[in-house]
Amino acid sequence: MPEIVPLRSGDPHNLGAYRLQGRIGEGGQGVVFLGVGSSGDHVAVKLLRSDLAGDPMMRERFLREVDAAKRVSPFCTAQLIETGVAGDQPYIVSEYIEGDTLQQRVLTSGPLGGPALHRLAIGTATALAAIHQAGVVHRDFKPANVIMGPDGPRVIDFGIAKALDASATQTSRPVGTPAYMAPEQIMGHQVGPPADLFAWACTILYAATGNSPFGSDTLPAVINRILNAAPSTDALQGLLRDVVESCVAKDPRARPTAEQVLLRLLQHSQPNPAMLQEAAAAAGATPPPPNAWAPPHTPYGAPPSVPTKQYTAGVPPQTGSYGMPPINQPLPPPVNQPPPPPYHPQPIHHMGTQVPVQKNSRVGVAAVAVGVAVVVIAAVVVVAMRDNSTVTTGAGSSSSSSVSSEPTTPEPEPSPTATPVRTKLPGLSAYLYEASTDPLALTYYDISDESGKDWINYPRESRDGKFTRSTKYWQQYLSPDGTYAVGRPRNYMSDDYHGVDVITRSTGAVQTLKTVKLPLTYEYGEWSKSSSRLLFTILNPSGENWTVKGFIVIDITTGKTTIRRINDPTIKDGRFYWSPDESGFVISYTDGTTSGLRHYNFQGEVVKTIPGVGVPHNTANGLYSPSGDKFVTKCPDTNAGNCIWDSETGAAQTQFTSDCNTVLGWWDDQHLYCWMSPSSELSKVAIVDLEGDVVRDLIETTDVKRLSPYYVRTGSS
Repeated sequence: MPEIVPLRSGDPHNLGAYRLQGRIGEGGQGVVFLGVGSSGDHVAVKLLRSDLAGDPMMRERFLREVDAAKRVSPFCTAQLIETGVAGDQPYIVSEYIEGDTLQQRVLTSGPLGGPALHRLAIGTATALAAIHQAGVVHRDFKPANVIMGPDGPRVIDFGIAKALDASATQTSRPVGTPAYMAPEQIMGHQVGPPADLFAWACTILYAATGNSPFGSDTLPAVINRILNAAPSTDALQGLLRDVVESCVAKDPRARPTAEQVLLRLLQHSQPNPAMLQEAAAAAGATPPPPNAWAPPHTPYGAPPSVPTKQYTAGVPPQTGSYGMPPINQPLPPPVNQPPPPPYHPQPIHHMGTQVPVQKNSRVGVAAVAVGVAVVVIAAVVVVAMRDNSTVTTGAGSSSSSSVSSEPTTPEPEPSPTATPVRTKLPGLSAYLYEASTDPLALTYYDISDESGKDWINYPRESRDGKFTRSTKYWQQYLSPDGTYAVGRPRNYMSDDYHGVDVITRSTGAVQTLKTVKLPLTYEYGEWSKSSSRLLFTILNPSGENWTVKGFIVIDITTGKTTIRRINDPTIKDGRFYWSPDESGFVISYTDGTTSGLRHYNFQGEVVKTIPGVGVPHNTANGLYSPSGDKFVTKCPDTNAGNCIWDSETGAAQTQFTSDCNTVLGWWDDQHLYCWMSPSSELSKVAIVDLEGDVVRDLIETTDVKRLSPYYVRTGSS
C-alpha cells in the first residue's frame, strides 16, 4: 500500500466537495491528495501547479480528453469522476483504488510467474479492450500505471498523456515513458491502439523479470534497442510468450488488437458475447455488467464489418472495433423479471398546505461556467531518462509525458451511435451515458425512498452540468432552449392553489403562477418546441387512482395560465400531449370496447378521434416523433410490443416486439428510447431503432425500482 502522508503547510484542506486527508504522492508538476466525499467514499484528487494553468488552448483540449476518459467503463480502470478549479489551479477527481502499483509490487515482492502472471495479462488486456472500444488510446501504459487492486489489476491515467499534447510549444516530441514507447511513438508518428499493445507486452515482460525489457541505462541506448532489437522473452512460456512476442513487433500493423490478445489468452477461436465476463473471472476481478461499454468506436483502422442479422431474445448483434466482432455483446436477459416503474404522479398527502411558496426564493439552477485546465503530474525527459519521481492516482500511478504532434480527434457527427461520456448519477447506483451531439438531455430524475411513497428530485444546473438534490419541487421542467426551468412545488399556496414556479435560469428569478385548487393538482409537463408554452395535465389524486380532469397551458412569456376542465370518464387514465402542429392536445381514451386517441382544441372541445391505435406509454417528451409524422403506442389487443402509426390517418406503419418494454420517448424520427427488460439486477434505458434493436445505452442502474428519468429535447442551454 502507498504511504499516505499528512498535509503540508499551504496544502488545501478542501477541493470542491472533497475534504483532503493527506498526500498520496507528488512529482515535479503537481500533487495527488487522498480525498473523501460527502458519501464517505475515498477519491484521488490531482491538483496542478498554478503556473501551468494559464493556456486557454490547453483547457479546451483537456476538456475533450476528459470527456474521452469518461467514456471508459471503470471496470479494470480508475473512473474519472469530475474536474474543477480551485482559484486558478485545476484539479481532477478520480476513483481511489487501494493497492500497490505493479512497479511497487515487483520492487518489493519480486517478479510474478505462473497463474498470477497470466491473470495480470488477462486483466490488463481486458482493460485495454474497454479503453480502445471507448475510442481512447492510453499512450502511457506501464507498470506504474497498473494498480494491483483487491479485485484485480486496474489500469489508470489513460487519456491524460494524450491531453498533454495541447500544452506545449514543442510539437515534435513523443508522448509517453521512453522505456515503454512503441517505435512509432518514439519516431513521432501517429499513435493508435497498437502502441498500447506494445507497451502492454513490455509491462508483462517487466512483471515476469523485474527489469525493463529494453534496458534501463542511457536513453539513446534504450531508444536504439526499441527501434532495432527484439527483447528477450525467455522468462515467459507457451501461449503467453507467443502473444507477447507478437505485440512487440516493430510494425504496428503486425500487432494484434486487445480483443485478439484476449482471444488467444482465453484460447478461443472466435469472440463470444460473454468473453469479457470470462476474462474478468480469469483475472480474479468482478466481471463487468453485460454491455458495460459504449458502442464500438473505430477511430483507427478499417471500418467494422457488418454481421448477418441474427439475434436471440431481442438482443441484436453488434460489430466490434477494428473489424473485430464484439466482445461485449449483452447477454440475453432472464425472463419473468418485473418491468421498470412508469412515470408517477405524486401522492397528494405529501404536498401539504402549511407552507406558502416564497415568490422571491432562488433555486440552484443557474449554469456555472467552470474552466478546467490540464493536469500534468509528472514529466518524461527526452534528454535524460528519469522515472523515479512518482505521483499516484487511485492508490498509486505515475503519469509522465512529453509533447506530441498527434492531431486531435474530430468532433463526432450527430448520431444515435455517437460515443457517449459516462457519468455517475448522484443518490443511487446508476450511470448516465451521453454525448454532446445528443438531441435530448437528461435534465432531472426522481429517486423514491424505500417505501416508494416519497420522491427526491435531482435537477440539472445545465444541459451537461451537475445534478443537485432538491426537496423544494416534485419536478423541474427545463425548457428546450435552456432559458427557463418550471418547478412543481411540493406545497400548496396559502389559499389552497397549487402554484407553478417559472424560474429564469440566467438570473434565478422566480415567478409563481396559480393553477388548480385543492383537491386537484397537475403533472406531466411538456414544453412546446419554441419553449414559449408548457402543457400540464390536471389530475384528481383521490384514493389510489389518479383521474384526468383537464389540461393547463402556461404562456411563459406573458405569464398567462389557461385552465380547461374536462369531465370525461373515458380519458381518466391518460395524459395530454401537444398535437403535432401544437394547435391542440391529444390524449388516449378507452370506452370499454376500444381505445384510441382523442384530439382537443384550446377550448377543450373534441375535434378528432383516431380509434384502435392502442394506449401510449406515457412518453415523457411527447407522443409524436420530432417531425410529427408518426406516434408510438402499446400494440392494441395483446397490449404487447410497440406499434408505430401515421399521425394524420392512424394507419399502422410498423410494429416490433423486443426487450424495449416501456417506451420513454422519441430520440429522433427513426429511434425511440425506452426501459429495457432487466438483465439480472442491471436495468437500462437504451436507444432502439424501429425494429427494436439496441443502438446505444443511455442509463444503466441496479436501482430501477427507485429511478424515474426525465429527458428534454434541447436547443441551446
